[in-house]
Amino acid sequence: MYEQQTKKAILQRMLDASPPDIDQRPGSVTFDLLSPAAIELAQAYIELDNVLRSGFASPEQPSRYLDLRVAEMGLSRLASVKAVGRVTFTAPKGTIVPAGTVVSTDDMAPIFYVTTEQAFLENGTATVDAEAREGGAAGNVAVGRIRLIQGDLTGIVSVGNENAFKNGSDAESDEALLQRYYDRVRRPATSGNAWHYRQWAMEVKGVGDVKVFPVWDGNGTVKLALLSSDKREPSDETVNNVRKAVEERRPVGACVTVVPAKEDAVAVSAKLKLEPGADLEEVKAQFAANLEAHLADLAFRDPVVRYIRVLGLLLGIESVVDFKDMTLNGGEENLTILEDHVAVVGTVNFSVI
Repeated sequence: MYEQQTKKAILQRMLDASPPDIDQRPGSVTFDLLSPAAIELAQAYIELDNVLRSGFASPEQPSRYLDLRVAEMGLSRLASVKAVGRVTFTAPKGTIVPAGTVVSTDDMAPIFYVTTEQAFLENGTATVDAEAREGGAAGNVAVGRIRLIQGDLTGIVSVGNENAFKNGSDAESDEALLQRYYDRVRRPATSGNAWHYRQWAMEVKGVGDVKVFPVWDGNGTVKLALLSSDKREPSDETVNNVRKAVEERRPVGACVTVVPAKEDAVAVSAKLKLEPGADLEEVKAQFAANLEAHLADLAFRDPVVRYIRVLGLLLGIESVVDFKDMTLNGGEENLTILEDHVAVVGTVNFSVI
């Protein structure tokens, strides 16, 4: 809006407003005295342009100004969530692993987890709940990634995770926060309509998406199916927090059911021809990561897992030359996911031909 307010334009206006009978040539006293002021005024116009842009919610708005803007609508950025799961300890019978024990992955930059209950290894093994020490999506690790134990039990007790850790999420991104703001101002949520229930659920930390089913079991009934921020089945804690948030604000007489989205595993098998020297395990890991991202993008948006799209993910891996007999859950056809379910990565069974 203020692009034309350059130093040159401002200086010329100031010179035009000066008495015409004084020297205004470059190098004159008048010209030299007005030039610094014109520079400062041009800078002020630049800042005015920034203020104008920051006053409206948009993808280009800096984070700190977006936080101020959405706060006017009663919104705030959701904090990060710690990944949760279970770890299994193996040690001599009778060993006690206290709650608060720190375990980790064996990466160069390890991810640390803390047990939330005591483990008594009566038969030499015990499995207990644990959570990431820090919030964030980095805590969502695959099976077998946790291998080290910290502290006095090092070398005595071994540790592993037989299931993936999940539900960890980073602090709400600008994009997600802006979308919640748009939902609030563009989709009227009043009198307990569907948008109202969605709004209440999305305000709970750890919720990544929600699907509302009005009148799902007769008049006055509402069902909410929830996804976690990592587009998986959410934890019991997150579900209970949504139930509480909705119960406090639902219309009188409404019967509300809040459930986690059920996970439907997508198992993929195929026979592959690889580039010379390619590692099959690396191909499996890369494919699983690509499939996980694809399924997360489909969650609650498209109920069909398309065979051809999964095939494209496989052939998109550079070291894969060709394939044979690729199946999804044992078939060579699309998979249809129920509305309140979410597709997740199951077993990946590749062999080399």
